[in-house]
Amino acid sequence: MITAEELLDRVRDLLAAHPPGATSRGDFLRARFDAGLAWVHYPEGLGGLGASRTLQAAVDGELEAAGAPDNDPRRIGIGLGMAAPTILAYGTEEQKRRFLRPLWVGEEVWCQLFSEPGAGSDLAALGTRAVRDGDDWVVDGQKVWTSSAHTARWAILIARTDPAVPKHRGITYFLCDMSAPGVEVRPLRQITGEAEFNEVFLTGVRIPDAHRLGEVGQGWEVARTTLMNERVSIGGMRIPREGGMIAPVAAAWRERPELRTHALHQRLLELWVEAEVARLTGERLRQQLAAGVPGPEGSGMKLTFARLNQEISGLEVELLREEGLLYEDWTMRRPELVDFTGRDAGYRYLRAKGNSIEGGTSEVLLNIVAERVLGLPAEPRDDKDLAWKDLAR
Repeated sequence: MITAEELLDRVRDLLAAHPPGATSRGDFLRARFDAGLAWVHYPEGLGGLGASRTLQAAVDGELEAAGAPDNDPRRIGIGLGMAAPTILAYGTEEQKRRFLRPLWVGEEVWCQLFSEPGAGSDLAALGTRAVRDGDDWVVDGQKVWTSSAHTARWAILIARTDPAVPKHRGITYFLCDMSAPGVEVRPLRQITGEAEFNEVFLTGVRIPDAHRLGEVGQGWEVARTTLMNERVSIGGMRIPREGGMIAPVAAAWRERPELRTHALHQRLLELWVEAEVARLTGERLRQQLAAGVPGPEGSGMKLTFARLNQEISGLEVELLREEGLLYEDWTMRRPELVDFTGRDAGYRYLRAKGNSIEGGTSEVLLNIVAERVLGLPAEPRDDKDLAWKDLAR
């Protein structure tokens, strides 16, 4: 396996051949991918070198110090954190070579077509249908809460291909062209005034069987890989000490002594410690990933992420008093990326309300932690062996 020093030699060779100051952003990113320095733990030829995942930080640090551009990960987070690892795990060689390079470089934005109006928390109950027609599948249905659908070129999609078997077994996973005829994206305006989410209507959308990921009926297994990676990418984001949501609150506390009270001080100390514990736990989780694949621990991290963001943003509004009730701008926007801590205290408070819904509701994640981490008995269910078509709806 390649060593850290050999990796850094490759970084220096890349910088010498493509000086950041004299190379366009796109050309540099493509050269970085081709050099195996995009995600070093991926296989050779797919942006990696089969190295240990733990060496990625050294590569990123060396490139950042040299002023090299990054691939704007917040804009393409769904592709990086969800689509890519799923394609790597279940895709054909042709699919991997077609999709991974433009995904990582940022030439093609991805979105996730999973949730539905009638199958939110119970995702396996989804009703979007895909019917085989020769070499294609014809898809009809509706998806909801789709981040970045208005900018996405591709989507990861799960649809029901066999309604006569139990709900978890009749699902198939597809890669959907968002520019295909029959795909309609409508904005969903949120409490922040923005519309980063969308609802997507699929009417007679044709997807080639070559864009099926995994076997027919294997969709739930493939989707679980996506969901585990999604929760790790949300809850296990790498942030500096006193970064994330706690940063603006700590700054206001230091800079505005007239706002301080003993009770607020105690709450700030408790949340600061919890935020630091969560940060270090996220670091440990990333180190565990270097030795395997994401497990249910990501659900616990995502739970903590949502709870802390909501409690910290609430504390900030209280600390700022009347000023905390102000809101900068209700203008309808359709942003290209999500910034949980951007703008003002009012935005942070309102946007954090969605953290316990997106990426798996906190209620569902609590069940996952209870059953798969703590080993508690599962809740009794009478729908696991019934055909999907026979379920009450």
